[in-house]
Amino acid sequence: MLHRAPDARQGPNPASERSDPVGSLEVGEHQSPFFVENPVGTQFLVRSFNGGASWTRPVAIDTERDPCPLLQFDGSTQRCVMDGIAGARADLTGSPNVTIANGAPTGEDATDEIVRNWIDATTTNHEDVMVSTSADGLTWSDPVAVQASGDRGYYTAPALSPDGTDLYLVYNAFTTPLRNDTTSPRGLVGVVLHAEVGSDGSLSGWSEIHRGVVGDPRGSAQNNIVMEFLGDYVYAAATNDYGVAVWNDTRDAGVCPAVNAWRAAMQADPSMYPEGRPAIQQVCPATFGNSDIYGSSITDPTP
Repeated sequence: MLHRAPDARQGPNPASERSDPVGSLEVGEHQSPFFVENPVGTQFLVRSFNGGASWTRPVAIDTERDPCPLLQFDGSTQRCVMDGIAGARADLTGSPNVTIANGAPTGEDATDEIVRNWIDATTTNHEDVMVSTSADGLTWSDPVAVQASGDRGYYTAPALSPDGTDLYLVYNAFTTPLRNDTTSPRGLVGVVLHAEVGSDGSLSGWSEIHRGVVGDPRGSAQNNIVMEFLGDYVYAAATNDYGVAVWNDTRDAGVCPAVNAWRAAMQADPSMYPEGRPAIQQVCPATFGNSDIYGSSITDPTP
């Protein structure tokens, strides 16, 4: 079941927070060096056992290779991009999301299993959707990549069912390599995966339960038109019977050649802004800028 929600907005979220049945809170965050090629950062877990009144010191739980290397900096704005020059910002791509099987709403079926999920880049054009599990938040399984072949993970989020038997995972991915021009087509897709969670916390039976329609992100735009715009609007939630997920979608966005040409010119001379900016309503398709947030509600495929 698909739902379309145009023009949704939210702020950046470099960490995610979950609570277990007794009210403790788990927060995942990461730190990475900046302005270095393919930086290696650290993921931390911070906990509160009194509803957020006080917090433990951050505990390092793993390293990650941030998908924001210097080679992917946009020439006009100096922001990280993944799909190509004048692309969509990707400076939060490596931030982890966490989910916990908390037995909501009563806590009765809670297993306290924790899953963390993020994008990790070995090299440009090889951005993996990573997953790791833990029973206590301190000891974690070896991370595994779960994206389909050819998908370059962009943003991602997991959701455990309250009883801890099912994991739903959504990710946005680029289906084309990093572009050094604005004329070559680019692909963006939303994908939802499902896995069974064993009594020992292991994940098995991964399956792709939804793959959206590929769209061209060049048809999206931030307010000044200089770059594309795809926010970190990727999230998931689950009950014991179904999962829901949302992602960025550009299937209905029209690409504008005049904008492509101007964006390319801005790479060579950002100081020209706003000189030469196209008159959007006169020269672009009516659907230029029509990026959306799509969602899917999917019944547990293995009840």
